[in-house]
Amino acid sequence: MNMIFYRKLPIPKDIKEQYPLSPEMAKRKAAEDAEIQKIFTGESKKFLLVIGPCSADREDAVIEYISRLRTVQDKVADKIVIVPRIYTNKPRTTGDGYKGMLHQPDPSEHPDMLKGLLAIRALHMRALSETGFSCADEMLYPENHRYLSDVLSYVAVGARSVENQQHRLCASGLDIPCGMKNPTSGDLSIMLNSITAAQHSHTFLYRGWEAKSLGNPLAHAILRGYVDDRGISHPNYHYEDLITLYDAYQAKGLQNMAVLIDTNHANSGKQYLEQIRIAKEVLHSCRHSEDIRSYVKGLMIESYLEDGCQKIGENVYGKSITDPCLGWEKTERLIYDIADVL
Repeated sequence: MNMIFYRKLPIPKDIKEQYPLSPEMAKRKAAEDAEIQKIFTGESKKFLLVIGPCSADREDAVIEYISRLRTVQDKVADKIVIVPRIYTNKPRTTGDGYKGMLHQPDPSEHPDMLKGLLAIRALHMRALSETGFSCADEMLYPENHRYLSDVLSYVAVGARSVENQQHRLCASGLDIPCGMKNPTSGDLSIMLNSITAAQHSHTFLYRGWEAKSLGNPLAHAILRGYVDDRGISHPNYHYEDLITLYDAYQAKGLQNMAVLIDTNHANSGKQYLEQIRIAKEVLHSCRHSEDIRSYVKGLMIESYLEDGCQKIGENVYGKSITDPCLGWEKTERLIYDIADVL
């Protein structure tokens, strides 16, 4: 094997025992879970916003951003439920580049997975304890999920992972909403098959155990656009796209039919300012079709303290070092505009 086993890392149980949730934090997380899950079961008509930086690159800026979200959430609580994005590991198309806080708690230093595990747990716990938000993260590596399983209220499976069997099986063992993105090719059948797999029970190998999942009825779709064989981005959030997915989704007979619209990535062609227009167009579609409104549960938006993005080493506080994001002023205005429309 052409691999060096550098050091043995603590198992999730040990990390959780070393950094446990307080009873108050656990109670708050359970309350957040219940409110979010009611949106997906249809018991609540509130609109979900999974919103935050493309990648969580530094604790101080992320906590400041989420603290600002808390103030906004309290003002729109009758219509909107906010789930902050704290994405601590990032997929890379070629495998090269910054892979997130899990790998590099300091983006300017060499990877350190032990420091990374502690850093991502500390960040999620601090968000919960200081702001009352239990947050969202991407399940990029299924075997790492248990390090954060007691602090997360939402998980996404990315476009490059949605066809992977291990991701699908692990998603079937979650008890929180799990969004399955359409693949980079845009093939909706792959996404719907992934949701089907995630909603069913399975027996499989997980972390050295023969495990049996019970199925996750809260697994659902995320539309994020797609890229064709010439490398051109195409959106899939328009009215016609939402009707097409509704019909295909309904034909599958899945539980709790739901979709979130990712306003960035291929839907915006990574033109981050387009997120504002896209969000408003989706809401317009919801107003013109009861079917669309019934299953469009919310939006996924990339947003941070500062507009745009920067290269690692530029050190602009609160500015993304991966994909460009909406800055705070535009984000705040957009959330209030969404609330007004709702």
